[in-house]
Amino acid sequence: MAADWQARSEINSDVVFFRYVPEGMEKNSEEVFIWDLDKTYLDTTIDSLRGLLQTILERAWNKRNIPGTSTLIKALSIFRAKQSGQKYFPIYFITASPPQMEERISEKFSIDEINPFGCFYKDNLKNLRPGRFWRLTKQVGYKLHALMQLRTRLHPSVRQICWGDDSETDAIIYNLYSDICARRIGPHEIRSILEKLHVTGEQVDQILMLQSQIPENDPVEKIYINLATDTDPDYYLKFGRRTMATYNTYQVALDLVQDQRLSLEGLYAVAQDMIYNYGFSPEELMKSFDELIRRGVLGQACYDKVRPFLEEKGLIFHDFEPSMPPLKEKHVIDGKVFEMEGVHEPWVHERVDYLHESR
Repeated sequence: MAADWQARSEINSDVVFFRYVPEGMEKNSEEVFIWDLDKTYLDTTIDSLRGLLQTILERAWNKRNIPGTSTLIKALSIFRAKQSGQKYFPIYFITASPPQMEERISEKFSIDEINPFGCFYKDNLKNLRPGRFWRLTKQVGYKLHALMQLRTRLHPSVRQICWGDDSETDAIIYNLYSDICARRIGPHEIRSILEKLHVTGEQVDQILMLQSQIPENDPVEKIYINLATDTDPDYYLKFGRRTMATYNTYQVALDLVQDQRLSLEGLYAVAQDMIYNYGFSPEELMKSFDELIRRGVLGQACYDKVRPFLEEKGLIFHDFEPSMPPLKEKHVIDGKVFEMEGVHEPWVHERVDYLHESR
């Protein structure tokens, strides 16, 4: 079994990559979706030895999705195919699960009717020995290494939409990746920050080596953070408004509709999945809609587009009024909303304090 996964993968230190499409397809995709698997797509717990072992033993059909995620990915794929005529959906997954689980997770993807371009695994079982236990739950070095490795495989001007959660350090990882690609911070500062984030010297060397092989631009267009542990969403403003915290997949779907990456029918499919398969009520989804308006995420144009549709589908009351008026969109490029009137937080901060929790 070990020889089998090793023969089918590309191994670089503890980063193990399984590629499922030809390299030409990777290079030709100008927009790519990156999804952290654990607590963002699958409801798994791998941040403890017990949780890791439980995840390893769990059968594919017993693996639970974060509510609405598989439906959202399928809806994104369908909408993209209609808009671009491209049959394949460029999505990659990153997981801290060991590569010995690849067959089981691939089986889960098949059950969900999802066909990723590739998936990164962490060769974590070798950390199950004295002196290395601490590396089981430290993901910054592994995930940054995986993201930098992925960047070398993609289109020079690729746009990446990234998903993570608040149970790990995904917001830090994706923003650091963005800063490293854009050269907003120098090699000495990169090394200093990463060492304080428990990244090994070998991993830092690999990350800086990969930086020298990639274009000097910022590939990250949007970062969604699933609030799995109920962090205050305002905390994420320290990274800029590009990093968007969400309480559920319905909020992600609403923002994707606003950015013209998802259809209203796709939004409704996510809502139906969450209501009928995960016990959400229409009232809960209505509150999620209102919360995004109150936070200044959903603008007037999106509200005017979505409101009558949601009312027709019974997802908001006829007499619904948002708790504050939607803001008007100020800066829109190719249908993507980057700024609202009256909002002063930058899209991306030039400098982020990665080592302290406060804003």
